[in-house]
Amino acid sequence: MPRGRSTFSKRQKEQARQQKQRDKNERKTQRKEEKPEGGVVDEVEEMREMRELAEAQAALFRIGNDDETGPIDLPIPHGSKAIDR
Repeated sequence: MPRGRSTFSKRQKEQARQQKQRDKNERKTQRKEEKPEGGVVDEVEEMREMRELAEAQAALFRIGNDDETGPIDLPIPHGSKAIDR
């Protein structure tokens, strides 16, 4: 019994799906192989840099200094969209 057109289309569609899956898995394994081995060292270095930046920013805004007399008073903008209570 000959196969119909719909059977052929389904088979072609399934083959295309399987090929896409194989390509996806191949790209995934390729990314894993290209990943550097020293990932932990990079994370430690990145954390150190972030800590230094945070310290510099804190110094810039004088956060955490004991010699301050109190909180910094910032002006509150009063625009036309301000809600009056």
